Amino acid sequence: MTHEQRWTALWKRLGAQGDASVIYNDLVSRYSEPHRAYHTLEHIGHCLDEFEQARHLATNPDAVELALWYHDAIYDTKAKDSEERSAVLAVEVVRSALLSDNLGQSVANLITATKHTAAPTDPDVQLLVDVDLSILGQSEDRFDEYERHVRKEYEWVAEDAFVVGRSAILKSFLDRQTIYSTQFFRNKYEAQARRNITMSLARLRA
Repeated sequence: MTHEQRWTALWKRLGAQGDASVIYNDLVSRYSEPHRAYHTLEHIGHCLDEFEQARHLATNPDAVELALWYHDAIYDTKAKDSEERSAVLAVEVVRSALLSDNLGQSVANLITATKHTAAPTDPDVQLLVDVDLSILGQSEDRFDEYERHVRKEYEWVAEDAFVVGRSAILKSFLDRQTIYSTQFFRNKYEAQARRNITMSLARLRA
């Protein structure tokens, strides 16, 4: 199924009003911005693939899927409120499609959790965050590519400052009792994610 077919299917399941393709094309243009290297439509596709395998664990799977589509819709490495602005955009789309405010609020809460400032407690939030972090547990080559893409998105940051900031983020995941909140993703990726992060931290310190 193509990205657009997935989007259209979700739009129909939600009972959304309006032209699905107009909203989809807006998302494509956002995820195709030139300053993006990792946070692209490819990342969204990977997240949707990961979620499909764990969809049965979601309380409100369509809300989680909609949140995945929008969680990086606004991405500005020089700002600290990209998630909040992405959430606002998603709520606007939900309202324009004449869907419920409850859905909008759920999607907004899911999106803002991808700031990854604390381990989530809500089951659907746990699932969405685990999906977003699934890149950490990929093969060594795939993880290295992800790291290179993240550095490219922050190419305006001096090396010393990048090393400090990136190390802090990676260490915060390593310091958690578990990186993944759900047993499903712990079983799948926890061990590899810890290996990848430990390797990355060693390189940053070198």
